[in-house]
Amino acid sequence: MKELTAQNMGARSEAGWYRSWFLLLLVLIYASSFVDRIIIAVVGQSMKMEMNLSDLQLGLLNGLAFSIFYSLLGLPIARLAERFNRVVLIALSIGAWSIMTALCGTAGAYWQLLLYRLGVGIGEAGSTPTAHSLISDQFGPRRRASALSIYAFGPPIGVLAGALGGGLMVQHMGWRPVFFVVGLPGLAFGLLAWLTLREPKRGGAEEGAMHAAAPVPPLREVLTVLFTSRAFVQMLLGTVVAGFAQYGINLFIPIYLNRVYGLSFAQAGLIFGFMIGVGGIFGNMLGGLLADSLGAKNRRWYAWVPALGTAIGFPLVAIAFTLGHWPVAVALIFVATVTLSMWNGPTFAVVHGIVEPRMRATASACVFLLMNLVGQGLGPTAVGFLSDRFAARLFTAGQFKQVCEAGGAHGLHGAAAAVQGPFASACHDASAYGIRYAMLTVSVVLVWSAVHYFLASRHLSRSK
Repeated sequence: MKELTAQNMGARSEAGWYRSWFLLLLVLIYASSFVDRIIIAVVGQSMKMEMNLSDLQLGLLNGLAFSIFYSLLGLPIARLAERFNRVVLIALSIGAWSIMTALCGTAGAYWQLLLYRLGVGIGEAGSTPTAHSLISDQFGPRRRASALSIYAFGPPIGVLAGALGGGLMVQHMGWRPVFFVVGLPGLAFGLLAWLTLREPKRGGAEEGAMHAAAPVPPLREVLTVLFTSRAFVQMLLGTVVAGFAQYGINLFIPIYLNRVYGLSFAQAGLIFGFMIGVGGIFGNMLGGLLADSLGAKNRRWYAWVPALGTAIGFPLVAIAFTLGHWPVAVALIFVATVTLSMWNGPTFAVVHGIVEPRMRATASACVFLLMNLVGQGLGPTAVGFLSDRFAARLFTAGQFKQVCEAGGAHGLHGAAAAVQGPFASACHDASAYGIRYAMLTVSVVLVWSAVHYFLASRHLSRSK
């Protein structure tokens, strides 16, 4: 009996260590993908100066150029993940996006950057929905929101690493070497995943494991289950609308700090990493823990947590973009990032609770399809478009594009330095206020997002 007890304890200990490594490696993979995804935000002002780009062109690189294939291919790749080995699929995806990121550093024209960014999106399409499916088969319902929230540490860790390292590198070496440094290490993570992760049993973490041997349902059945659930529809709308605002704002923050407050690339990268990286880690952890803790008594907290976080975050962001003193603005955006990051774990816990195990990769892909296509695809593009339009209207000394972009990219480190005489100050002011008004305008839709999360709570039962 004692020997059996010792064997059981040893098996549990080994399983615990493996689960920890399993989740840690997936977090690092997610972080690597997010470094590659957001690095344009860090090096954007330097690229803008060298290649004479508009804010709209930067917005496209940050947004649609990446997200269009990332979003559209996520669903068919998720269907593959329901049938085939998910670990192999993730490993291959890492290799693809890492190589395409490195190639961005060789681009000699804007169209080449667009092409390589499309490739990054194609590679990353196979990662997150597949990882969600793996996590839900490794962690049971009572720990799932917390596990998914820990997995969601990946983006803020990626932002932190990319912003700190990328900001320093672009300051001293230019923007091209940054893509080699952030892209190629992903290959090591792909190899580790291939060698050390095991494909878990489908539905093995469910209570009773009733769905472990269930066949893969057709896509129509998955979509029917999801979109006939009012809770899913409202959670989806809240996530998509919030993603539009958050991606649009976050991916222009380094440029905002460069242009509005005159901070260097290294300073802007450091602050961006702290605000979005550290703030995102705290927010994701807080959201998952709160939802699992409070949701044990009342399941509606899985919707109330992101609803309250989004409602609190909006006024903080809006006030920050009206301030002329950057330390106070940064502090407000940091707190807002914490509250706005509380959506991830609770949202996907609700989504995965609606569907069966062999539907989960597809369910996550549906959320990411719309969140990234509308959020990352249109959010930065909208901010860039509005920034150019506001700047043109605010510049009263003639044609903004011809005057202020003649010597390079507009902004403190661009045209303000290149354009001499009375136009230098006017160009800088128009660019600074243009990006400020654009980000403030986009932040308003966070209110819309909070409403959907609150509506979702009405369609969740109080008990599990």
